[in-house]
Amino acid sequence: MIPWLDSDTPFPDVSQALTSEAPGLLAAGADLSPQRLLMAYRRGIFPWFSEGQPILWWSTDPRMVLMTERFRISDSLKKTLRKVERDIAAGGRWQVRFDSAFEDVMRACAAPRRDGPGTWISEDIIDGYTGLHRLGYAHSAEVWLDGELVGGAYGVAIGRMFYGESMFARVTDGSKIALAYLVRFLRRHGVKMIDCQQETGHLASLGAAPIPRAQFLAHLRNTIELPQITVWEPIAPLAPDS
Repeated sequence: MIPWLDSDTPFPDVSQALTSEAPGLLAAGADLSPQRLLMAYRRGIFPWFSEGQPILWWSTDPRMVLMTERFRISDSLKKTLRKVERDIAAGGRWQVRFDSAFEDVMRACAAPRRDGPGTWISEDIIDGYTGLHRLGYAHSAEVWLDGELVGGAYGVAIGRMFYGESMFARVTDGSKIALAYLVRFLRRHGVKMIDCQQETGHLASLGAAPIPRAQFLAHLRNTIELPQITVWEPIAPLAPDS
């Protein structure tokens, strides 16, 4: 039986998360205030639940992560990125921005997909993470084409740790373009790991891999107390390192 959290109840230790039936499920209840979300992320805990369920809190073992230096750019994506970078340099149809439309990115991630219903991103989730965004802890990478938002990704940054939440694409490779710009920016600023939470084939194709929770938590402890990144500006993924 998992514990029920009230608004002032602290999280249990992640070692108490279930190992069978719902592996990684730690607790239920509480709220999605920015303060509660920060408390969770600092402990390697994240919310994930469906409409009609209570708030469910998870700490999975193993944990899917993307090491930024292992991000995999396929030949086809590299070709697309070159085209986008040339077009941006020429002031053309494409733009990549950070944090100019955070809530719009969240809502696009929540929208129904071609192959299924919408995601687990509810109005309460949107309220909680836009609150984090206003406090400087949540950020979006956005791809724009002819003034329209066509791809993006968002997540939470604490110190030099980034927790990826969701991506969307309205054009081919839209989400991958956003992720490529985000990964390059994070790598430039000393962020070595992106938390991906859930293990999927799509994430694995981009270079993500599962690691033991203990290893994930050790990395977390060493990075969340480092200085926050204060200026978020896109860096071209294929530009030379400097």
